[in-house]
Amino acid sequence: MAFLVDPTRPPGPLMAPPGVYAPQADTFLLARALYREGPAPGMDVLDLGTGTGTLAICAARKGARVTAVDIAWRAVLTARLNALRSRQRLTVHHGDLLEPVRGRSFDLIISNPPYVPTPPSEPSVGRGRERAWNAGLDGRAILDRICADVPRVLRPGGVLLIAQSGLSGTDETLDRLAESGLRATVGDRAYIPFGPVLRSRLPWLRESGRIAVREENEELVIIRAERTS
Repeated sequence: MAFLVDPTRPPGPLMAPPGVYAPQADTFLLARALYREGPAPGMDVLDLGTGTGTLAICAARKGARVTAVDIAWRAVLTARLNALRSRQRLTVHHGDLLEPVRGRSFDLIISNPPYVPTPPSEPSVGRGRERAWNAGLDGRAILDRICADVPRVLRPGGVLLIAQSGLSGTDETLDRLAESGLRATVGDRAYIPFGPVLRSRLPWLRESGRIAVREENEELVIIRAERTS
């Protein structure tokens, strides 16, 4: 079980079975940013890469109409089950990023995508549980697609919230979103000890110059990008 604290409601249990990304530091940081945006009745919210459905459920609790997408069937089924257990209404699609929501637009889009730099010895985009974090040599296999494609489905005044690691290029994301016509800033930062995946890759990360020899913490950021026209 995993638990997420909603400041206005008691925590509730969410299932996170093997193979589905369990809520952790980046999820909680993104949830805080989500609450600040004030999802409310009448708003259309999209959660890309929903995993357990945690963030989608947070938005639904505030009354928003929520659509969630994940490429992994196990995640789709988990999100649907968690929504039922939480007594929240979600529409959860199986598919690749925006493919299942063609022709639609949204007021708020949230995403905690795979963003971990992946050594050449491993699949650049994983399968199974690795799919939740493997994101190519620079960690940008999914981030770049989001930056390029998501702006076209944001309504005027709409907001995109993305979680990522500093290791996958915060400035690169800001620049790409600006090129797509959004006003992008870093809304939140947090520093956490390297988790199991990054610890297993420390020799490669250090040898390739991606982290300093004595570096022991990962920077997490939430990027907020707004469509102003």
